[in-house]
Amino acid sequence: MRASDPALAQAHRLLAAALPPHEVVPRREWREALAERSAGVWSDLRWHLLVAERMGRVLGMASGTFLGSVEVGMIGYLALDPVLRGRGIGARLRTRLRSRFERDAAEFRGRPLAAVVGEVDPDNPWLHYLMSRRGALALDLPYCQPPLRTGEPPHPLVLYYQPLHGRPRSLPVAEVRRLLFAIWRRLYRVARPLQHPVFRRMLRSLQGRTRVRSRWPV
Repeated sequence: MRASDPALAQAHRLLAAALPPHEVVPRREWREALAERSAGVWSDLRWHLLVAERMGRVLGMASGTFLGSVEVGMIGYLALDPVLRGRGIGARLRTRLRSRFERDAAEFRGRPLAAVVGEVDPDNPWLHYLMSRRGALALDLPYCQPPLRTGEPPHPLVLYYQPLHGRPRSLPVAEVRRLLFAIWRRLYRVARPLQHPVFRRMLRSLQGRTRVRSRWPV
């Protein structure tokens, strides 16, 4: 997809209709990511935007980023036309997105993708499906998504980790620290995460621990 593709604007409008404004990145962020891909400057990450279309109309969209430094694929957004929910479009988009992550892991790292991660509200039904059926961990820490726009506060969410090999009940603290830094620094491009009070609070919550478990039983 190119930055000038009409599907880009349609996908963003679909997303904006599905989520509160503070949870939606500005469309210019997508255009800049596509420009970076075209310039061939990506090294340890790769961003994807997938759309489901019918006769030029976007019916659904999914986005996500492969974070090579921690070998995970992070789900960004998944949005559908409300009329078409329950028809499997969202599941197919997520499956295709995971396939892109797996290809990225093979190309960048020469190893299988370790996990799929994402940020969701605590009462999101998809989170509870992933935990009960896919062995995902709702990491037990006060996770916050960094502000998407200047002047907005960080947004508290649940960070889940869906391992793709085995069903571990916890993660090493060192691995969680690297994951948090990769998300804030590489994905959200926060210039100095260690100087941000919310990021420091997340790190403080890990002090004295060797493993991070799920906040709810898996």
